[in-house]
Amino acid sequence: MSPPLPSAVGTQFARNLAGSVAHKIMAKYGFKEGLGLGKDNKGMSHALQIEKTSKRGGKIISSEQIEQQLEEEYKKEQQEKKSVTDLLKNPTKVICLRNMVGPGEVDDDLEAETKEECSKYGSVNKCLIFEMHGVTEDEAIRIFIEFDRMESAIKSLVDMNGRFFGGRTVKASFYDVEKFKSFQLSDPITT
Repeated sequence: MSPPLPSAVGTQFARNLAGSVAHKIMAKYGFKEGLGLGKDNKGMSHALQIEKTSKRGGKIISSEQIEQQLEEEYKKEQQEKKSVTDLLKNPTKVICLRNMVGPGEVDDDLEAETKEECSKYGSVNKCLIFEMHGVTEDEAIRIFIEFDRMESAIKSLVDMNGRFFGGRTVKASFYDVEKFKSFQLSDPITT
């Protein structure tokens, strides 16, 4: 028998299965979220999963593989939470969006569309698009948004960071207001 997973991982897995046939069968035999099966709750705490190997075939993934996948997902979630916390350490009224578009993908509507999208977080003072050369594709185009209020910038950053746009994952970070106002737009961004 495999050892029970940490309760947070097992619980998350159970939530993902809620309402499924596997969840109903496990509940029928005594499964409770966060606990393993069996008299002492030391049995499996999750349903077996199948990995598709062909159109009609598959194989059961071992409990160790499932546990490893679940632990990796849990660690990734925790890392994402930490990264958002890191992003919020030094808030300003200006955010910088990177990897929203790549080199050669800036069109006449991008500035207006970005300003309109960000205005749902609060009043936008200015939207500025800046292209950098000699950097990786995901860092080449920076879109700066200056908000009227810091609270609006914080909401925008939290919502925009990690968002998908045109097949790309947007990276959002705060940018120094004085550097923005003096058009020092190519300074390194560490977050």
